[in-house]
Amino acid sequence: MARVLTATLPSIGCLLAPPRSLLQAPNATSSPILSSKCYSSLSWNPLKSVTTVLPSRKLVIRSARTESTEVSIGSRAPDFELPEPFTGKVWKLDDFESYPALLVMFICKHCPFVIHLKKDIVKLSNFYMKKGLAVIAISSISVTTHPQDGPEFMAEDAKIFKYQFPYLYDESQDVARKFGAVYTPEFFLYKKDGRRPFELVYHGQFDDSRPSNNIRVTGRDLSLAIDKVLSGQPVPSIQKPSVGCSIKWNPEVMA
Repeated sequence: MARVLTATLPSIGCLLAPPRSLLQAPNATSSPILSSKCYSSLSWNPLKSVTTVLPSRKLVIRSARTESTEVSIGSRAPDFELPEPFTGKVWKLDDFESYPALLVMFICKHCPFVIHLKKDIVKLSNFYMKKGLAVIAISSISVTTHPQDGPEFMAEDAKIFKYQFPYLYDESQDVARKFGAVYTPEFFLYKKDGRRPFELVYHGQFDDSRPSNNIRVTGRDLSLAIDKVLSGQPVPSIQKPSVGCSIKWNPEVMA
């Protein structure tokens, strides 16, 4: 039976040759593919994944989107309705209608960029929630390709790190697409003026710290934006983009 074997490695702009063991597999064909966007300038090498595809149907794995999605400052927060695995509660955008600002964070369990910031994300969130900021986190990672990011492990993370904010599961990944999220961690800060809908004012990085770059985590960029919003001041338009691992999209099964 013929098999199609592919290997992927998340790093920028690299063509990945399959391992020698795959090339020696009988009746197997292989082809290098463009690596996923993990925004890594740090020579980060995660474990390679191997996918076996049966000839009866074609399985296409999208481990990352290499193109970036335009997210316009001033755009409205999209509606959502997502479950929180830790409590079982379902949350909607309307649940935050009374808050002056809303921080939406796309995170996950496996990404080293999220792991690097996780404790400080919790500290920053706890601090500003006491000042009136609404905060939610969303995981949109495919459990087909990354089962360690499944809802049971999300609930475990919420318990271990004592998340005070809802950590929501976007199984269909539709909400990630609505927001225009493409990587983790990714931050969307919205403000609300009276009865007007939430409008995006900040879509940038947490701070300059990255795994292994020896820059202390401070949350400076995101904190400054939140301070501006909560004090009624305009947020600077120059914003450094966040850096992280690409969202792992659900495989597409084609007949």
